[in-house]
Amino acid sequence: MTSQTNTNFFRSLVSISNPCKFFADAFQFPASITRRSFYSSTSSHRLQGLNLKKNGRIYQQINYNLFPNFMIEAKCSSGIDTVHAKGFSTKFSNIGKVHNGQREVDIINSMLYRIRQCNNVPDSVKNTLLPFIVDGKLLGKVTKKTANKLVESSNKLPCSVFKISNQEISYDGDVIPLHLTLSEEAGDTCSLRTDSVMTVMSQLREEGVIDGWRDELLPLSEGFYDDPTLLVERAAAPFLGMMQYGVHINGIVREERDKNEDDSMTASSHFETKMWMARRSATKSKYPGMLDHIVAGGQPAGIGLMENVLKECMEEAGIPEDLTIAGIRSVGAISYEQYEPFKVHQSSHVNSREGDFGTIIDGLISRSVLFCYDLELPPDFEPAALDGEVESFFKWSVSEVMDSMKEDYHDPIKPNCYPVIIDYMLRSGDISPDSPGYLDILRELRGGYCG
Repeated sequence: MTSQTNTNFFRSLVSISNPCKFFADAFQFPASITRRSFYSSTSSHRLQGLNLKKNGRIYQQINYNLFPNFMIEAKCSSGIDTVHAKGFSTKFSNIGKVHNGQREVDIINSMLYRIRQCNNVPDSVKNTLLPFIVDGKLLGKVTKKTANKLVESSNKLPCSVFKISNQEISYDGDVIPLHLTLSEEAGDTCSLRTDSVMTVMSQLREEGVIDGWRDELLPLSEGFYDDPTLLVERAAAPFLGMMQYGVHINGIVREERDKNEDDSMTASSHFETKMWMARRSATKSKYPGMLDHIVAGGQPAGIGLMENVLKECMEEAGIPEDLTIAGIRSVGAISYEQYEPFKVHQSSHVNSREGDFGTIIDGLISRSVLFCYDLELPPDFEPAALDGEVESFFKWSVSEVMDSMKEDYHDPIKPNCYPVIIDYMLRSGDISPDSPGYLDILRELRGGYCG
């Protein structure tokens, strides 16, 4: 191969530092795609070249040395359908595709659809929300009808708990003319306020307005690292529009592929990445029977994030602590704000319209930050449901997970799992930054308040 041929066929570039890692180096392409890009993060070893294949046969070989952390962009019009790395002697994190035409555009659109299922507060709702403010701290956001319902319910008690204040206050540079707050009778300590708010929420539970009671207290504070103003029953959290925090874990397995006789395949290309999925119990109060992460849970009061990860891994999937510690990696967080029209539970005493039970809530605001973790598990490990919240576990390939993101997919994953999985796919290089919509995904994965 002449130097001129190399110039026409490839451009070799040094990539940015700390590039994405990839764990498979054979990629199929439609013959119509004329622009393909690849990243490598070989750590310290050079790659001796690439084999380009057409119809399963070596069509062309690129034999010059490629330095660690390189990017190659191929401009192909010859029907190349497969590219293999070749000629290195130690494990490395291989080559990843960047842009693969219409299929990747379709995947981008599916990802945005799934993210927007969580990030979905309409402007017509957002512009009319009342802030829930206590001691000058913004603790939540609620609709006016939700605020009225809380005040109405607390007025039935011996001591009022909630009130709507028309006293103007300044917050973060804005003047707020109207807000929901706690009354003086609710107390001025975390303990007293917890008890006062619990009486209101318990009453709403008895009326059937709040269902799925968990007996799990969440800290209500202005920010994750702040001391809580009070503690709130998890099922009642959306009725205050408070920040909720949780941990979601991508259970990753590298499974060995069937051996083949292709000499250009590398040792690491014989492995395929799969993700453990869980089927939620049919008795769950929310999203019964839907697919879920192998492990996910809310962040309760009084314990740290890693302590919660270890606890949830054991309770939900039977993953021993030493196995979790060996394979777990904290990889960031996603955030979202979601508006859900209020649905009266079947056991509720509340009529479908205003009547004897007063104001009917129109919708609830969920504001969440999910801390994301990758947990690499041994190929021979089998998770086991120990707490009754999961019916079964199974593994999906990356392509199967991507297929489930389609709007019309028959058996989708629980909505708030998708942003965590999509974040993993971006970090793993399964989606190209060259693809239109990539930056929209990146931005919308953290569309909610992170604080």
